[in-house]
Amino acid sequence: MFRKLQLSLFVAAALVGSLGTVGAQAQDTLRFGIEAAYPPFESKSPSGQLQGFDVDVGNAVCTKLGVKCVWVENAFDGLIPALEARKFDVINSAMNITDKRKQSIEFTKPIYIVPIVMVARRGSGLLPDVKSLQGKRVGVLQGSSQEDFLKAHWANAGVTVVSYQDQDQVYADLIGGRLDAAVQEAQTAEDGFLGKPAGHEYAIVGKPLSDPATLGEGTGWGLRKTDKALVAKVDAALDALKKDGTLSSLSQKYFNRDIIAK
Repeated sequence: MFRKLQLSLFVAAALVGSLGTVGAQAQDTLRFGIEAAYPPFESKSPSGQLQGFDVDVGNAVCTKLGVKCVWVENAFDGLIPALEARKFDVINSAMNITDKRKQSIEFTKPIYIVPIVMVARRGSGLLPDVKSLQGKRVGVLQGSSQEDFLKAHWANAGVTVVSYQDQDQVYADLIGGRLDAAVQEAQTAEDGFLGKPAGHEYAIVGKPLSDPATLGEGTGWGLRKTDKALVAKVDAALDALKKDGTLSSLSQKYFNRDIIAK
């Protein structure tokens, strides 16, 4: 009996030790879910390395928390299901904070705010309203808050909304004449398309779109609702990086202006 008790205690101690190791390993890393197809926020270099504003902010937070960043690539429209399936800990992929998404996940405080705009060919006369876009085809990133806006306000008013899994596909079809316009964040349009030779015949047209219900209150990181402690830690790190000027410096590096939410 005594030997059985000793063995039981040894097994229990081993299990506790192994669980402690797993916990320590988990605390040593922060796993970000990202779709690297939305420059300048997140994309890949010619050598295949992740790059962009969101990537640099993520690395800065990991440094502040003393943990290692692990990047997990995932299609944008599958980020929330993958987060809930525990494939990573944080969605860091230019995701706007909306009421719809807050029903499923927790968000950090807003990190930055970027206008949502429409791009069309120069001289087309198109404007971002249903009267101007009657019978037209407008491309948008699938699963984005911009898609929610178009479906809520334009799709039932004579505008054909075409959703894509990749932002580059939107621009390819715009150039190819299969779309009349595209809706996205202003900085993505400027740096990811308009600033390149292929985008020289196109421009941002009209005023930025506005609707807090679908377009949200800025961009933040998404976490599981059960991870309250991690949300608090990440928010504290982001607050510190705002206060010491790190985030504003990164904003100037990528956008030549400060887009950081105050």
